[in-house]
Amino acid sequence: MQVAIIGYGAIAAYVGRALESEGAQLSMILARAGREDAAASVFGDVPVATGIGDARPDVVVDCAGHGGLSAHGLAILGNGLPLVTLSLGALADADLHARLTQAARDGGGVLHLCSGAIGGLDALRAAAIGGLDSVTYVGRKPPQGWVGSPAEKVLDLGALDGRAAVHFDGSARDAARLYPKNANVAAAVALAGIGFDATAVTLIADPEATANIHEIHAKGAFGELSFRIEGQALEGNPRSSALAAMSAVRAVLDRRDVMRF
Repeated sequence: MQVAIIGYGAIAAYVGRALESEGAQLSMILARAGREDAAASVFGDVPVATGIGDARPDVVVDCAGHGGLSAHGLAILGNGLPLVTLSLGALADADLHARLTQAARDGGGVLHLCSGAIGGLDALRAAAIGGLDSVTYVGRKPPQGWVGSPAEKVLDLGALDGRAAVHFDGSARDAARLYPKNANVAAAVALAGIGFDATAVTLIADPEATANIHEIHAKGAFGELSFRIEGQALEGNPRSSALAAMSAVRAVLDRRDVMRF
């Protein structure tokens, strides 16, 4: 299996190593212009390019965040290639969502949405068939996990005195817009269930939290669902989810499996 990767950060490096250990071959790394040397320092002899061009890997994996999907998604899908992405929050941009959808339809590509740092999406997607009345996502992190986000404008993250505090309560679309580095889980829940505007999101800074905690609560014709996961960070990068990186690897390996969930 020939695999191209967008990005060269901690998640990209993990995905690359894991796929190579499973027998895949990295055929190309896509990086921003001027960052070719940085990408090469991570992936060694793997060719680095700034666009997909005429390359025909078996699959492309987007590990570069919202900007990576925006920069490369249209060309990849338009060329009829499968694209696995972790950047689900980017799809809160209705215009980008529409353009990626049209590119895939015109070119024959498929955009595979990774479950990322959350689970339970298979049940949520199934429940949506019968109709969902409500879906809520609650994201809870230690205060330092929200540093650099709009939470700093709402809370004094260094002075919570052991008490958890809500710093966002709104729709998944607004969460994805305001918290682009933290919104992929909310976006995954929205896309699996009742959409960006109908999905309620609550984001919490909790001094007692020792991990990033994600919860889904849903009600509908199927009954009720509650799911909670405490995710650990990727080794070497406290801002990246280990499970998110693993989900990208799993999505690629599923393409070669003859028996799949």
